[in-house]
Amino acid sequence: MRLLNERLYETLSMEQSRIPPESITEMTENYIETLPKTIRIKTAFFRKRSARSYRAAEKIGLLRMMRSESFSLFAETLTGLKLDRELGVQVSCYEQGDYAGPHNDHHPEDELFKDGFVDFHVMFRNDAVAHHYLVYEEKGHFSKIVDINVQGGVSVYRLPFWHYTTPLAAKPGREREARRWLLLGTFQIANRGKRKTER
Repeated sequence: MRLLNERLYETLSMEQSRIPPESITEMTENYIETLPKTIRIKTAFFRKRSARSYRAAEKIGLLRMMRSESFSLFAETLTGLKLDRELGVQVSCYEQGDYAGPHNDHHPEDELFKDGFVDFHVMFRNDAVAHHYLVYEEKGHFSKIVDINVQGGVSVYRLPFWHYTTPLAAKPGREREARRWLLLGTFQIANRGKRKTER
């Protein structure tokens, strides 16, 4: 976590999607509102080797760790699924008020992920965070809630399903220092269709 704070944090980019005002102003009938995914976090996707975030993550060994065989084996062991080794990696940092609104992570237009995939999270937080929760659906209702304000935790999800993360809340007077880090590996479930890169 020290390395993430000292070497990676300043290279992250803000990702945010606000609630569109037309979701209210353009309604013509009661109770037909819809809400696209809304979000506010700092993140790095590591898609370009020339990006500052990529170079910083490579220098501290983060990308090597997240693309290692042991990282994939850990996710396979927890899920009981055979996972493809060409995973996507991302790192996010939640601070005071940061959140991800309700979404389902379904990708029907993507051949590799339309039938489901696995997200593997490694989580760290500092002691300035008061609370942060994941809320998810069961039997069609947002009725389940899990505390994700943990130091050194892991979680694994087989997507898609409806879920959201509540706004991170800092302890009073510590709003500027509160951070929760999320290291994310996204795996295609093996033998689920052909890769675009296959010849």
